[in-house]
Amino acid sequence: MSDKNTTQIGTVLAVCLSEKTGMRKKDQGTGELIENFGFKDDAHGNSKTHRQVSLLAMESIKKMQDMGLDVGPGDFAENIATEGVDLLQLPIGTRIRIGDTAELEVTQHGKECHAPCAIYRQAGTCVMPTEGIFCKVITGGTISNGDVILQFTE
Repeated sequence: MSDKNTTQIGTVLAVCLSEKTGMRKKDQGTGELIENFGFKDDAHGNSKTHRQVSLLAMESIKKMQDMGLDVGPGDFAENIATEGVDLLQLPIGTRIRIGDTAELEVTQHGKECHAPCAIYRQAGTCVMPTEGIFCKVITGGTISNGDVILQFTE
């Protein structure tokens, strides 16, 4: 797709990975997205699911900070913390580009939590199930903190 058919919608604040599922992710500063898999070296990478990469807005994380929680990017097990993007306004099927080549397709809004996470138990609520989104990787590439997020337009 051509860059002239894109609109800047936000930026990447953190690229977060973890070796195991069920744990907070740590900001790595950069990460390699693999087509139809997710992030290299991340526990949630999987070619058999449409939830290969998760995104959560810093604006959502800030809501939890305002409740007195000491949380930041990666603490909700999201892969990419964004700024300036209203993630839930991106319809399913929307394609976004991050960095020079990485292209993602939005596949799901929110998720069902089967067991309350530590944040939910502490605060009585958690933003990832209602404000996070999931994507599959259409085209791989390296992304880094500070990269612009572009939305493809018709």
